[in-house]
Amino acid sequence: MSQEDTSPNSKGLGNSLDWGARGTASATIAAGLVFENISHDYDGVASVRDLSLSISPGEILCLIGHSGCGKTTLMRIAAGVERQSRGKVLINGREIAGDAVFLPPEKRGVGLMFQDYALFPHMSILANVMFGLTGLPKKEAETAALSALGRVGLADYAADFPHALSGGEQQRVALARALVPRPGILLMDEPFSGLDKRLRDNVRDQTLDVIRETRATCIIVTHDPEEAMRMGDRIALMRRGRLVQHGPAAELYNDPVDLFAARFFSEVNQVEGRVTSAGVETPLGVVKSNGAAQNEKVDVCIRPQGICLNKAGLCGVPGRIVSKRFVGEVDLLSIVIDGLDHPLKARVRAGSAWEPGMDVAVDADPKDVLVFSRKESQV
Repeated sequence: MSQEDTSPNSKGLGNSLDWGARGTASATIAAGLVFENISHDYDGVASVRDLSLSISPGEILCLIGHSGCGKTTLMRIAAGVERQSRGKVLINGREIAGDAVFLPPEKRGVGLMFQDYALFPHMSILANVMFGLTGLPKKEAETAALSALGRVGLADYAADFPHALSGGEQQRVALARALVPRPGILLMDEPFSGLDKRLRDNVRDQTLDVIRETRATCIIVTHDPEEAMRMGDRIALMRRGRLVQHGPAAELYNDPVDLFAARFFSEVNQVEGRVTSAGVETPLGVVKSNGAAQNEKVDVCIRPQGICLNKAGLCGVPGRIVSKRFVGEVDLLSIVIDGLDHPLKARVRAGSAWEPGMDVAVDADPKDVLVFSRKESQV
């Protein structure tokens, strides 16, 4: 079945991106979540390594990293689906998982939305959303479920079954099911990865609106840096089971702690340099050392948008444009420079006068230059 809302099985709803009225989602009491020195392994292979992280009540945290870095494992530990090998998990200051304590998932006040939505195919949409409301009388559970479906724009399809809905609609049902018990914490594992890109932005924005209305604390697992920056109040970047850096999106982008973090959030041109009294000497000239010690070997990273071009003979080092590709709002240029094994990548406004074969002068915008110790840069 198509993952777009243009699926023929979506019964006419597919071409509509209408969700329910804003402000109608049921609010919850947000809970704080703390991981203290969490470690976990599968058959002796470490998946999470001594990780500590605190999420404030009502905060939306995006947990990001490459596949296999441990982000889904950490989320499953929070939900109680996995039990950590070492460390503690606390909700509102109360230890709910540790050496001598383990609160089962159903008693944690945590909602979990799976990557594949995990809807029951033999149950109606309404029954799927009611599934977690076992503590309520049937009539109250039905009313709450219909209200949740109304907020995601699917109340009229309560009697249908999952196979009749497109991927985008199933995502909305899964969101309604996760939120209807009013959890203090909502955990979402790659919730938009199965959606067509044209649909993803709308569903993501609408989902964020609903989460904000409920006021729930939320952890969203993703591997998409743009998605993390668009959704998260803060971002936690993981690598090989460890927390690399966490903070607001602007902090991770503008002040990455190492080369891995820099590369994760943007493409970079990486060149070697050595620190002198004047700055860092590179094939592009001298750039600021950003506190690196004199005579130290460093890696200098320049974002493509920070490559500045002038006419040959003007300010900058000599170079030659070898290729140009139009990609919408920008042109991507490749530029060869003496002393570099690989061409530099540059992003310039689309429709520029720069063409392959032109000799140019190349400079770097200081705000797009990052400098890392060679020892810290090994990734």
